[in-house]
Amino acid sequence: MDIWQVIEARQSVRAFDAQRDVNPEIVRRIVQAAIRAPSAGNRQPWHFVIVRRQQVRERLAKAAGGQSFLAEAPVVIVVCTDPERSAERYGDRGRNLYCIQDTAAAAEHILLTATALGLGSCWVGAFDDSAVAGVLQLSATLHPVAMIPLGVPARPAQPARPRRDYHDIVTYVR
Repeated sequence: MDIWQVIEARQSVRAFDAQRDVNPEIVRRIVQAAIRAPSAGNRQPWHFVIVRRQQVRERLAKAAGGQSFLAEAPVVIVVCTDPERSAERYGDRGRNLYCIQDTAAAAEHILLTATALGLGSCWVGAFDDSAVAGVLQLSATLHPVAMIPLGVPARPAQPARPRRDYHDIVTYVR
């Protein structure tokens, strides 16, 4: 798949084939792609927690307001940020903005790489931060930004959802 095919094919998958696992080497490749994401000052303020244990995935689903597909996916990658890594160089702007931008770029790399490798994924941002941190026993320096379930989709891809028109969202400065 070329990059345009991957971008066009990527969609949020919330139903996974429970009979099919994701090879650990594939998960490793996906995280390696995330590590290649850009980051302000190359601070790389991210940390990735790979969750395979059913009981932990169930607790993450509960922390996400009952989004049960988190528990149904064979793997969940929790993308975390370490704001102080960015703050060391950029102060409050690094702590409050750059670290979030950087981990968001890494999360997008996860989504696109999963698609390129034939897996389904979904960006989950609606969750109780402190509950997720508690479930994963994160150090006080790490903050969860996104949870991304990964797995083989349970059903064929749906038609692409409509997007806003180019001319409605682009302004050229003349």
